[in-house]
Amino acid sequence: MAVVIAALLPVFILIVLGVVLRRSLMRLDTQWHGLERLTYFVLFPMLLIQTLVKADLTKVPVAGVGGALLLSALAMSLLCLALRPALARLDIDGPAFTSIFQGATRWQTYVALSVSANLYGDVGLALASVAMVAIIPLVNVFSVAVLAHYAAPEKQSARAIVMTVIRNPLIWACAIGLFINVTHLPLPKIWHEVADALGRSSLAIGLLVTGAGLQLKGLLRPSLGATLGVAFKLALMPVLALALAVWFGLSGINLAIVAICAAVPTSPSAYVLARQMGGDAPLLAQIITLQTILAAITMPIAIALVATGP
Repeated sequence: MAVVIAALLPVFILIVLGVVLRRSLMRLDTQWHGLERLTYFVLFPMLLIQTLVKADLTKVPVAGVGGALLLSALAMSLLCLALRPALARLDIDGPAFTSIFQGATRWQTYVALSVSANLYGDVGLALASVAMVAIIPLVNVFSVAVLAHYAAPEKQSARAIVMTVIRNPLIWACAIGLFINVTHLPLPKIWHEVADALGRSSLAIGLLVTGAGLQLKGLLRPSLGATLGVAFKLALMPVLALALAVWFGLSGINLAIVAICAAVPTSPSAYVLARQMGGDAPLLAQIITLQTILAAITMPIAIALVATGP
């Protein structure tokens, strides 16, 4: 539990710092808009590329770990889409639905990698990298498509949605990282130094931007949308992932990594994507903050259930 809390606490502190900076040192919207674009188009894509480039995919059960997490993300995405008509009847509009969708399906890369490495060392890090390869491309494609369809003022054509997906820098980053990994393309030392520096900064700036958009008044009385986003991600997603992992025959460290990756809160990059594509960013900021707080309780429970299970 201490390891999980230690990994989550810096995330929450950076969100709080973003709140403070938005109300004191950086009060102009243009300042935060620039940081959003920097994170969306440069910093987080570089993090994805570099992490995928370094991932060792040869010594881990790709089909089992990756398959369980991929299918659980797919199942959660389809469930959210199936619930869209019911949510609309509850006065949850299109932009709000996209925030619930992102909150339910996306995951916090740094928290998953940190907890996995702290608990299981290099093996845990390699397994978490497999999870990242499995989840990130799928959830980014789905998130962009859902935002393009439900957050736009007018319904977009299938061609427009496809073009929006194709232009998404995060999807390109996953494709580039996987290509370099599979082809073993040699990269100069200076590439790794620059890429590592840019990638490390993406989490901090993304969390600060998330905090800057936070609506604190809603934390004590979360909306229905925020409650659903938290429940789907922290309760239902781990159940789906672990059920699939057991079905695939995973156990031990492999099963624990699935639990960790499924139980992490939503990525702060989801907030930046919502801001860029017209989603309900304040609602998503509330979902991310609530998930971050509650994950300090739910993640240790998910890991403990795996450790004490058969």
